[in-house]
Amino acid sequence: MKPLLITDCDEVLLHMVRHFGTWLGEAHDIDFRPNGSDFTNSMRRRADESLVDAETMWNYLDGFFPDQMDRQTLVPHAREALAALAQHAEIVVLTNLKDHCREHRIAQLATHGIAHRVECNQGGKGGPVARLVAEFGNPVTVFVDDLEHHHESVARHAPWVHRLHMVAEPDIARHVAEAPHAHARIDDWREARGWIEARFAAGLTADAANG
Repeated sequence: MKPLLITDCDEVLLHMVRHFGTWLGEAHDIDFRPNGSDFTNSMRRRADESLVDAETMWNYLDGFFPDQMDRQTLVPHAREALAALAQHAEIVVLTNLKDHCREHRIAQLATHGIAHRVECNQGGKGGPVARLVAEFGNPVTVFVDDLEHHHESVARHAPWVHRLHMVAEPDIARHVAEAPHAHARIDDWREARGWIEARFAAGLTADAANG
């Protein structure tokens, strides 16, 4: 049985925040200054410096996906790392987008040389990760994501999964603390590949390896 890698996309495989910010400025006259993973205090209207409320923020995100997805660029070394890992492992991209964006995400990743199964999700990722692990026959699994609440969700629903915290956008990474529910924090795919390969080679689930 092959091991399983379940990875997020935005700020793990593809840069999103820098391009989202550029689009906000161009299309909506909004300055975007992210200081972490919470965007609610990061958007200000240029006209009066007022903050954008949470509901409007989500509307802007819906405007970016899928119409502006072609702006996104590849995280360095992500494609090469996935290609190497795919020689010995199954790979699923689990992305928190609405379901109508799935085909757009598949096509987008393909343009960057990444062609793996894509699943869309809304909310915590613990349940979907547990279901994917079961579907693949409960192999040794590694989960990669940039957001702490997803690591907490996976720790709660699938504690046997190895959890790697990665924030591939440097302007955000320096503001984001290590996720306490992850087993490691690595922001570079060259190092991350080695960490993942070591978990797969050991052949132990996270609860066994850390128990």
